[in-house]
Amino acid sequence: MFGGSGGTGARLVTQALDAGHRVTALARRPESMPRHARLTVVRGDVLRPGGWRHELARHDAVLSCLGSADRRPTTVYSQGMTGIIAAMRECGVRRLSCVTSASLALSPDAPLSQKLLIGRVVRPLYRHMYADMAKMERIVTAADDLEWTIVRPPRLTDGALTGKYVTAVDQHLPRTRSLSRADLAHYLLDHLDDEQSRKATIEISGP
Repeated sequence: MFGGSGGTGARLVTQALDAGHRVTALARRPESMPRHARLTVVRGDVLRPGGWRHELARHDAVLSCLGSADRRPTTVYSQGMTGIIAAMRECGVRRLSCVTSASLALSPDAPLSQKLLIGRVVRPLYRHMYADMAKMERIVTAADDLEWTIVRPPRLTDGALTGKYVTAVDQHLPRTRSLSRADLAHYLLDHLDDEQSRKATIEISGP
């Protein structure tokens, strides 16, 4: 698990443990992570894979909730994912699920107000983040030897887990509504074995 101490990642860790899974999470500050018998926390930085790359061995899947709200140029998405994929190949792990954003490619049917907000305010404000996120998507989709899924959520909230959401495979949803981080985590965990999501980009939204 990468990004396990973030808003979505923390919920994903909790849900995975509650479901009985064994979880290994990378954290720069391990003390920020919960203590659990089935949780192994590895101190490290996603941009420095030398210290953690072998930790992926004996795991069935890698989930990435990497994120950055920094307006400055960043490589946390692209460089981080490059290291993750290299480590997966070295350790023989093929299943990858990662999170980007629905704002990368809005539906042509999106409301004009949303297009204006995203296109004229959000994307310009966080242009470096979105550029690196798009680069990460290209890196993932080029990994033909992996069973990858890219999940694009809308605006995320700290709402409760409902298990209710709508998705579209390799296409846009006509409209998107805000989604709780708990529900995004639920989708990531619940659809790891979903054949339809493999080598696909999933757009997800609240119902």
